[in-house]
Amino acid sequence: MIMENKEDMIEVLLRKLMRIINKQGRIEKIPVRLTEDFYITPAEGHSFLAIVEHKSFSVTELGAYFGVTKSAASQIVSKLLKKGFVAKDDFEGSGKGLRLQLTPTGAAVFNAIKKNRGQHFSDMTKSLGPFSISQIATASVLLDVIETVMDKRLNRQYLF
Repeated sequence: MIMENKEDMIEVLLRKLMRIINKQGRIEKIPVRLTEDFYITPAEGHSFLAIVEHKSFSVTELGAYFGVTKSAASQIVSKLLKKGFVAKDDFEGSGKGLRLQLTPTGAAVFNAIKKNRGQHFSDMTKSLGPFSISQIATASVLLDVIETVMDKRLNRQYLF
């Protein structure tokens, strides 16, 4: 596509973003072997790390943290519980908050995730390293604006 104006450039940018989102969606579902005994998908790993970092999270808060529905967050938490990586405790008996504690298995998984996660960030840092701080800041602002538009779209629940 020949980019003749700003609108054409925006269209190309959004098409690239859509491809990236779709590829990331595929990546998030691929089980990764952490150790001899443990496999975890990136989606589960991200949630696992967020739970560890925040100590107590409601399913709604976990969903908001990642921009997914409460149902999607609940499914991931259920998988982590079923795999024995975390144990659930009702936060102050409210029924709304979850305090998720690492099990011994979860601690081993946590260490393996930290080790494997470093390679992804190292690759990204190396690839983005040549860009200036100003360019990276601009990209961050652009992504913030796109996310705001997506949030509005979700709240209105229209597709096209």
